Amino acid sequence: MAFFLSLYFCPEIKYWHIDTNKMKKLILIACIAIISTGVAVHAADAENDKEMSETKNVVPDVSSSSNNKSLSEIQDNPDDVASSGDLGQLTKFAKAISRLTLGGYGEAVYTRNFYSDYWRRYSNAENYKDAKSHGRFDLPHVVFFVGYDFGKGWMLGSEIEFEHGGTESAIEMEAEEMGEYENEIERGGEVALEQFWIQKSFSRALNLRMGHIVVPVGLTNQYHLPTEFFTVYRPEGENTILPCTWHETGISVWGRTKNWRYEAQFLSGLDADRFGSEGFISDGSGSPYEFKIANVYAGAFRVDNYSVKGFRIGLSGYYGYSFRNSLTNNSKYDAYNGEVMIGSVDFHYNRYNLIVRGNFDWGHLNDSEEITRFNKTLQAGSPSSKTPIASDAVATGVEAGYDIFAHIKKLKKDKQKFYLFGRYEYYDSMAKVESGIIDYGWCGKQRIAVGVNYFPVKEIVIKGEYSRRIYKSQYNDEPSVSLGVAYSGFFTR
Repeated sequence: MAFFLSLYFCPEIKYWHIDTNKMKKLILIACIAIISTGVAVHAADAENDKEMSETKNVVPDVSSSSNNKSLSEIQDNPDDVASSGDLGQLTKFAKAISRLTLGGYGEAVYTRNFYSDYWRRYSNAENYKDAKSHGRFDLPHVVFFVGYDFGKGWMLGSEIEFEHGGTESAIEMEAEEMGEYENEIERGGEVALEQFWIQKSFSRALNLRMGHIVVPVGLTNQYHLPTEFFTVYRPEGENTILPCTWHETGISVWGRTKNWRYEAQFLSGLDADRFGSEGFISDGSGSPYEFKIANVYAGAFRVDNYSVKGFRIGLSGYYGYSFRNSLTNNSKYDAYNGEVMIGSVDFHYNRYNLIVRGNFDWGHLNDSEEITRFNKTLQAGSPSSKTPIASDAVATGVEAGYDIFAHIKKLKKDKQKFYLFGRYEYYDSMAKVESGIIDYGWCGKQRIAVGVNYFPVKEIVIKGEYSRRIYKSQYNDEPSVSLGVAYSGFFTR
C-alpha cells in the first residue's frame, strides 16, 4: 500500500534520481499507511469480542473529534504532512480512516433436490412420486455494508443486497426476427437497499435511528448472517411466514445496558394485496412501486436479556393495519382494517463448545376472508397472488451443534471450529383459516436437517447438509442435499 501511495504522491520515484526531501516524504507516507492499517486491524480485533448482530447494525463511535482533516485533504496536500506537526497529522489521518466501516456477508450454494419441481406436484402428488431429481446453483444473499461515523454521536449505516445473483436485463436486436428489438431478462434475482439510516447516539442506552431499518421480529430477522445459523439456507419457517430480511422505512429507538437490549420502532404498515397462501404476510413488506405506500402504520418491538452467561433470550412483536395500504381502494371494505399481530420468542445458547438456537412465532391476521375476497377483484397484472389467506400462521424450530475441534488441541489453538449439527422445524402458513377459506394441506410441513459447519476462520464457514421436508401422507416428502460457502465480517474499521 505504501508503494502505491508513493507513486501517487511522488511520481518522481519512477525515475532513478530521488532527492532527499522526496525520500523523507515517501517514508512518512509509508508510516501513515502502516499506522492506518494498524488502527483498522486493532478495531476489527476488538469488535470480534462483541455480538455480530450488534456490529452489523451499529457503526462504532471510534472518534468524536470534529477537527480532524479528511483523507482527501491529506492526499491533496502531502507537503503539509511532511511539515511541522507530523505526529499530530499522522494521528488525525488514522482517525479519519477509522471513521469508515466496510463489511458485508454472502453465500454461494449448490443444492440437489430429489423431488419434482413442477408447480402441480401438490395437487397431483401421485403423478410425481418418482420424479427425477434436479439441481440448482444459487447466490441467496450477497450484501455490502458501508458505515461512517461523523462524530458527536452521528452515524450513517447502509446495506445493499443482491439476492440470487442480482438482476440483469438487456435490449437486443434479433437478426433472425427481422431485426426486431427484444428486451431480454438475463438474470432473475433482485437488488435491494436493505438498510439506509442516520443514527444519533446519546449514550449506549439511548440511540435514535431514522431511515430504512431492519425490523427485528423473530430470530432470523435479528440474526440473519450466514454465520448465525447452521443450515445452508436461512431457517425455512420464519423465512416463509415472515418477511426476511424484513426491512422498512421508519424510526427506531434502541439501547443496551449490562444485561438488556431493547428496541421500539414506528413503521409503515404491510400491504395486504400481496398476502398469500404459501407465504402468509411475508410478501407484504415490499413494494412493487417506486415508493412505499404508507396509508396505515405499524409498530414493532424487541427485548433481549443476557443475564445468564452464554445465554440470550428474546421477545419480539409487531402490530399494525394492512388493509387499504395499496393503490386500489373499494369503499365496500372501509369497515375492515386487516390488523396483523405477530408474537415471537427466541433464544441462543453458546457455551461448553455447544450452540443451541430456537424460536417460536405466531402470526394472526384479522379480516383474512375479506382480504382474500378483495384481492380476487384486483385487475390482471396486479402484484397480488390472489390466493386464499389464512387467519393464523406458525413457525417453530430448534437447532443444536457441537464443535468437535474443541477436543483437538492444535485446531483449537488455531481457532478453527467444526460443528456437527441437527435441526428440526415445523411451520404452517395456513395453521388456521376462516370458514370461507380453502385450507391447503401442503402449507403445513416438518423439516429435519443434519450436517456440518467448518469455520477455518471466524468470518468464513463451509456448510454441508442433508434435509427432508415431511408432509402429510397424501403428499410426497422432499429430500435434498446442499453445500455452501459463506462469509460474514468487516473488511476495514
